[in-house]
Amino acid sequence: MTKQSSGSTKKPDHLFGDPDDLLVDRAERACKQWQKEMPEFRDRLLPMILLGRLNEASQVMSRDYLAPAYADIGLKIGEFDVLATLVRTGPPYKLTPTELYRTTMMSSGGMTARLDKLEKAGYVERCPHPEDRRALTVCLTEKGLDLIKQMMPNYIDTQHQAVSGLSGKEQETLSRLLQKLLRSASDPLAGR
Repeated sequence: MTKQSSGSTKKPDHLFGDPDDLLVDRAERACKQWQKEMPEFRDRLLPMILLGRLNEASQVMSRDYLAPAYADIGLKIGEFDVLATLVRTGPPYKLTPTELYRTTMMSSGGMTARLDKLEKAGYVERCPHPEDRRALTVCLTEKGLDLIKQMMPNYIDTQHQAVSGLSGKEQETLSRLLQKLLRSASDPLAGR
């Protein structure tokens, strides 16, 4: 840690620093700091702000809105996603573990542990695969189906609350832009 000379330390006029700085989000604050520290990158920091805001928005939405909604019914995010995926695929509410991994919004890591917990709670059961005796399918139980169907109204309301700072039109625009960003970032040839 380096010491600044006593003459270079400026005492803030406000208890929490510059009041205008309080309105600056973390990504913009980081950008301003980089602009000051490495001015040669001043005009190249927009992607840093965008990605910083995306990351922080994801964390805030998950922490403050979605995780509490899942916790209200005793689930974690990944467990809810497994059940919701089985429900939204429709009857007979069965998928192989590989199909679940490919259609959920989570990584493959921990899928077995999630399925074990959901099975122990009575929300899913492992059933024989109809075509391959060596394989299993994950089958949603009546208890699991009831849980998700009962939770959905509150869950949808929570999502509306999370994005209520944007108008419907703004939500559509942001959704389209994020879709475009995800597609281009996922396409290995997009950046060439």
